[in-house]
Amino acid sequence: MNDNTKVAIALLAGLAAGAALGILFAPDKGSETRDKLSESLANLGDSIKETAAAEIDKLVGLKDKVVDNIKTKVRGAEEEYQDDLEHA
Repeated sequence: MNDNTKVAIALLAGLAAGAALGILFAPDKGSETRDKLSESLANLGDSIKETAAAEIDKLVGLKDKVVDNIKTKVRGAEEEYQDDLEHA
């Protein structure tokens, strides 16, 4: 995970914690407080899922790039080897 992702996750966690504390100390009924807290936690979960999905997509793209690069180098080495065999 890069630094930007860590900062985003920490920010979201802090935001959720602050919202939860604010809701707990608000002068609402218990049922309203629980509903608000559940909604805040669901939103946090959704944000974390979106961030994780974006990071997974980046990793898949990086993997594809590395695999293509390796295949290109192997093909080049094979061609060079075949050329060497033909000229030997």
